[in-house]
Amino acid sequence: MPFLDRADAGRRLCDALTEFKGEDAAVFALPRGGVPVAAPIADMLKAPLDLVLVRKIGVPYQPELAMGAVADGGKPVVVRNEDVIALSGVSETQFARECAEQCAEIERRRRLYLGARPRAEAKGRVAIVVDDGIATGATTRAALKAVRAREPKKLVLAVPVAPMESLDLLRKDVDQLVCVEAYDYFVGVGFYYRDFRQIEDNEVIELLDRHGVKGARG
Repeated sequence: MPFLDRADAGRRLCDALTEFKGEDAAVFALPRGGVPVAAPIADMLKAPLDLVLVRKIGVPYQPELAMGAVADGGKPVVVRNEDVIALSGVSETQFARECAEQCAEIERRRRLYLGARPRAEAKGRVAIVVDDGIATGATTRAALKAVRAREPKKLVLAVPVAPMESLDLLRKDVDQLVCVEAYDYFVGVGFYYRDFRQIEDNEVIELLDRHGVKGARG
């Protein structure tokens, strides 16, 4: 197994991101699993840790199959997987309903994790988007579009593990891509971790308290 746990994956990514030491950077994690990966990176770069809230839009009768994703970018940023939508026979009404449900979940997580917490500024900075791995890349693409809309000087995607096919599709969305382990034959993100337990909400909040923009949270 390449990684002991998510913290170990974050430390491995630190070695590949040392060029950004001394840069004006901000780190944006996809919760929940991306947050413990991003924390060591934020610590190394002395950069604030923030979240990019994103949800997969699943096919109604097969929710694990992504027909798109939505991210919080001020107004929702929606990415559609037209091939899956067509093959699944999903109507526009069904897509809109599923999208609305995920937007509601994003809002719930915003209140839970962020409250009145001050947010990290992306404009004019090096923005580093971090997750614990990539499968199809739908949620990652939505997250990248949301952060890109905030006008960073440079947009970097940093992940521990991903399939080569997904990385190839995502390269056009970023200025730089960093991946520790890339595979032509990809089993699933959790396969590449010894400990891939679910991250709890309180762990996300604790890491934001420790590494986020300092200020009150309500």
